[in-house]
Amino acid sequence: MKRKITHLVALLLTLTTVISVNAQQKKDPIMFEIGGQKIPQSEFRYEFLRSIGQDTSIKPTSCTYEKRQALEEYVQLFANYRVKLMDAHAQGYDTASSLLRELASYRRDLAAPYLIDSATLNQIYREAYERNQYSVHAAHILVRVSNNAAPGDTMAAYNKAMDLYKRARAGEDFGKLAIKFSDDPSAKDQPSNDGIMPGNAGDLGFFSVFNMVYPFETACYNLEVDSISLPVRTTYGYHIIKLLEKRPFFGTATIQHIWVSNSSKNPGYAAEKIKQAFQQLQDGEDFARVCKNYSDDLSTSSNGGLLPNVSISQLPNNYVSVISQLTEGQSSYPFETSHGWHIVKLVKKDTLPSLEMMIPSYNQKLARDQRNTKPRTVFAQQCKNKYGFHDYTTEPVEQTGKKKKNTPVVYKASLDQSVAALNDSIYRKKWIYSDTMITDLRHIMSIAGIEYTQRDFLRWMAANQIYIRAKGDIDYYCHKRYKDFCDEKAIEYADSQLEKEHPEFASLLQEYHNGLTIFAYNDHEVWSKAILDTAGLAEYYAIRTQEMSFDNPEDEPYFWNTRARVNIINVSDSQYIAPEKARKVIAKAYKKGLNSTEIDEALSNAHNKKWEGKSATTVHLELLEMNHQNILRSNEWREGTYTHPNDKGYTILVVEKVYDPCLKTAKEARGYYINDYQSYLDKQLIERLRKQYNVIIHQDVVDEFTY
Repeated sequence: MKRKITHLVALLLTLTTVISVNAQQKKDPIMFEIGGQKIPQSEFRYEFLRSIGQDTSIKPTSCTYEKRQALEEYVQLFANYRVKLMDAHAQGYDTASSLLRELASYRRDLAAPYLIDSATLNQIYREAYERNQYSVHAAHILVRVSNNAAPGDTMAAYNKAMDLYKRARAGEDFGKLAIKFSDDPSAKDQPSNDGIMPGNAGDLGFFSVFNMVYPFETACYNLEVDSISLPVRTTYGYHIIKLLEKRPFFGTATIQHIWVSNSSKNPGYAAEKIKQAFQQLQDGEDFARVCKNYSDDLSTSSNGGLLPNVSISQLPNNYVSVISQLTEGQSSYPFETSHGWHIVKLVKKDTLPSLEMMIPSYNQKLARDQRNTKPRTVFAQQCKNKYGFHDYTTEPVEQTGKKKKNTPVVYKASLDQSVAALNDSIYRKKWIYSDTMITDLRHIMSIAGIEYTQRDFLRWMAANQIYIRAKGDIDYYCHKRYKDFCDEKAIEYADSQLEKEHPEFASLLQEYHNGLTIFAYNDHEVWSKAILDTAGLAEYYAIRTQEMSFDNPEDEPYFWNTRARVNIINVSDSQYIAPEKARKVIAKAYKKGLNSTEIDEALSNAHNKKWEGKSATTVHLELLEMNHQNILRSNEWREGTYTHPNDKGYTILVVEKVYDPCLKTAKEARGYYINDYQSYLDKQLIERLRKQYNVIIHQDVVDEFTY
């Protein structure tokens, strides 16, 4: 009885399985069978709709004749593609080392957007765009200190910067403080070939987003005009910043300007001259004419004082302030600078495009900017939280028993041996690592259960050395790079999980892999084979030419039309030699059997003596084809000599021989025959593969397909 029940249960389970499979196949019927592999309709649908650019979410409609024709054509293409892919895998094309290298390169590019925090990146775009609305004019005092300086040196620099900040806030002249104390050489006067180059007293002029290092830029855009910042740390040291002006954005401007230089002998001369120039402009005189008569800028006065596409950072501060207030076509009132008097006319000024249009430009600038690391750093922290990160150099060992007061914290591991192994050569990218440097093999960190030791860290350090101009504190540098190591390993693990966690990524990568595989397969089995198989190509040429006809328009590329061998003699000026005389010289030359070069010499010897030492003839032989040139006229396709007059001279055409239409040789039409031979080889290959892999197309499923 028990045995019967057991058999009944087994039968019911089998029936349930069969019913379930049948139901599934009804929902997604099998459309192809290739080498025993069953390909459902859904897989075909995805590929087909994508090939015609149709969204898969669009509701299917009944097929028209044209739609049905396109479907049937793609069914065959799909079957051919899949059977080739199966054979390519069977022959190992998908695992070729060159293919895997290219796939790895593509994967790196494809993975990049997945390995940053997109929200942070979008925030950076928005922040840059908001700042781009303005240009700022700032001055600074720099207290230089290395980015890797020892804590004591860093503190000393900070204290000096704080002292300067307090003095500036107390009302001391900012420019004088910069001249006396700033470590930026441009603040002070510098010797030059012309004597002394005046310093800028810390004045950096106008700039916008991405023109300065990120912390400096951030401080400037957060300041109010005339306010002074607390010390701002950058890779150069500490900066005290004073914001002088803030103007609406323009990136580049095209301007015209009039400049009148100051005269030490007559101080009022420049002011009087610019006043006269301005009055002429007020009276309606053309700006370019006034500029030519009054401007001392000799490099631009002859072209109306035009300065095209000048960036804001190239213009003097006074010019920026004036231009910011002008509309296109408007001229300024005269204004004075240390160089003299000026009038500026705004021809054109940039307006800020939309954020979407600015993003490509921002991406280019981000590649060289400090803020570029933010999306990756945020993503690294997210990975640490997600996959389980442990830093054993900061996680204390659990201690049992009663703790005594002031008992030092003990950690599971340390970087002491790593610090001891490093030296100043690391800053010059010349440090050499050896496993003997590390005997402490305790785990220093782990991510997702994968653990790393100091040896792993130092191997990474050796492979990722960074050139640093200024030496610093080794301990500080080592711990800073350790943080980079932890971030990189967290991201590295996230990278290894991309295919598992992001199906669309895995799908794209597989498509590219398949594409590379098919390309290599087709190249070896068809394309290169057709080029290299000279015997097969010759045999194909012999068969193919038997089928061709000159009267068939499709066979036209394989035939030569009527052709003529023509000697073309060009005479650029009839005064050099008259046409009648030239024809006689040419006829005599042909009787003597002279070639083109010798005919040219004969014409030179017979030319008008006024042209002594000059040449006005060219002679060259060409093979012309009817309907593929515009030299011979329709009634000139026979042997003879013909003259065509032109502007000052004439052309003599000597038709030496006319050839009837004929079939091109294999060499002459090689490109066409190779293309045909490739198609022939591909067709043979498909026929063989379809039999070998027993390709079955379920036409009933195809007939029910709609899109």
